[in-house]
Amino acid sequence: MLTTLSLETLNKMSEGTLMKHLDIVYTEIGPDYLCGSMPVDHRTKQPAGLLHGGASAALAETLGSMGSMAMIDMEKQAIVGIEINANHIRSVKEGHVHGKATLIMRSPKLHVWEIRINSDAGKLVCVSRLTIMVLDKEAKK
Repeated sequence: MLTTLSLETLNKMSEGTLMKHLDIVYTEIGPDYLCGSMPVDHRTKQPAGLLHGGASAALAETLGSMGSMAMIDMEKQAIVGIEINANHIRSVKEGHVHGKATLIMRSPKLHVWEIRINSDAGKLVCVSRLTIMVLDKEAKK
């Protein structure tokens, strides 16, 4: 259940990070998903003027990772991404892309997310899968 962090808190956590630089904004949170958007502009395009595949991967990993953060006790646990893949389906030249990370498997130590990224027109741009490992923090003595 994604309940430990609000959208406002998630967006505030982006200050001073890659997410802020790419203008990734969290837009919706549900019991098993997190949505966000990112502009297609000079920060996220490759030299040919198209959305960079790495920017899509950054959006995908951001949504899944922050979804996992919203499920853990951050005092006792930490999360790390251990695998990501991305299939780039179609190009985008302008506007925004919108991602939805949906939790497809959760165990005490692993979370697996499917992230679908669409254009403003609702066309599928990228499908990604992200695996997150949940680590226990060492108790302070």
